[in-house]
Amino acid sequence: MKAPDRLVAAYDDAAGVTAEFNRNVLRVINGALGADFAPERFDHVARWDPDAAWIEMRLRARGSQRVRIAALDLTVTFADREELRTEISAKFTRARVEDELAAAGFALRRWWTDAPGDFGVSLATRT
Repeated sequence: MKAPDRLVAAYDDAAGVTAEFNRNVLRVINGALGADFAPERFDHVARWDPDAAWIEMRLRARGSQRVRIAALDLTVTFADREELRTEISAKFTRARVEDELAAAGFALRRWWTDAPGDFGVSLATRT
């Protein structure tokens, strides 16, 4: 698990690539469900949740808005600065992986990481 400031910087990059990726969720909903979101009226927010050990990506309404999603026969309203959670990206330590595997009836057999320990790959088998 990387340092929180490093994680937030990765999910809220200065070039705005992740922000556009996040807003694209609204474009997909518009196309697939006949919605009328205005993606440019939402700001990208990346927030670290230390208790859950994950990054949350959200879109924050810029002004109050009313959105129609035709395929669902649904109208949604957003208050100014109201947030819509679009993604959770969980982060794991080796111990957490072992605990979650054990809870599901598996055992960690091998653990590989890159040299700095930023990324891990696990091999598990049923117990």
